[in-house]
Amino acid sequence: MWVELICGLVLFCLLELFLYPIHLDTSRFNVLIAVAKRLEQLYYGSKVYVGLQIPDADSGFRQNIDIVLVTKWEALVISVMNVRGFVSINKNGKWVCVEGLGKKAKCLPDPTVKPKLLVPILEAYLQRRGVVLPEGYLSGKVICPNPNFRAINSNVFPPEVITYDQWKQLKPKQKYTLSGWIKGAFCSAKKDMQESLNEKLCSTLSTAPMLDRLELKENKYILGEFIEFKGKQDDLLTLISIRRSKVRSLIVQKISKFDFACSTLLVLYSLRDYRSEGAASSEWKKATVSSSTEVVFKPQNSTKVHKFKLSSVISMSLSA
Repeated sequence: MWVELICGLVLFCLLELFLYPIHLDTSRFNVLIAVAKRLEQLYYGSKVYVGLQIPDADSGFRQNIDIVLVTKWEALVISVMNVRGFVSINKNGKWVCVEGLGKKAKCLPDPTVKPKLLVPILEAYLQRRGVVLPEGYLSGKVICPNPNFRAINSNVFPPEVITYDQWKQLKPKQKYTLSGWIKGAFCSAKKDMQESLNEKLCSTLSTAPMLDRLELKENKYILGEFIEFKGKQDDLLTLISIRRSKVRSLIVQKISKFDFACSTLLVLYSLRDYRSEGAASSEWKKATVSSSTEVVFKPQNSTKVHKFKLSSVISMSLSA
């Protein structure tokens, strides 16, 4: 009897590990969200868009952009490079990284190439949607936010690279005040661009294809594609209205703070408002479902889909 119980327990744990991959590496996604949140704090009135999937007419594929930052005066295509170790640049422009003593040096491709390629792709996409930006308004940056990033001879790093030391020294700016590195990168940009252009740009970016976002407990994030819900038939019927064509985002809450078993969950979801392009809807709906309900989600650059208990989810945002 005891042998059967132990075998059953082991089998249950293995199934739990398979169905709910708690070891899924979310570090890259967490870094992207952390950088996006800090950019919003640093630049008053800015808008930040994470995980844009911009259609490229030349290649026929969608190009991923880590972050697009839009301020009152300019916009940045930002690539986040979460590299750690002692980093230098060789004569060929490649980055050489040594993570520690006794570690072999690794050559990394020049990360500034990617945002330079993405800038004209994003400009072309915006132009197709009726947004023509002034010359020099959109440019690229690379941010290295890892606290273990150590730049060797930082003077040789190009100005579009923000090393960790520079990143940590940035301070929140007052309203309508440009930061030093924004000024340096955009001395030719028009600082007095019309407000209507800025609003149209933000409206277009907010309705551009982007990765869905899943926020889990313990400050974990996953970017990718929401597939479906799994669970009891009654719960699935309750959640049938939650699909990307109608719903912008959802929030998961316990029915009661004293319900430690958390057998029932309250799902609040906001409806899309197509009357105004890019406008967030103020209409929220409620749904009550069992905590055994699952979210099926495919992380970015993963060939597998993963299931997450709805009780472990804080919120989810869906791309249009």
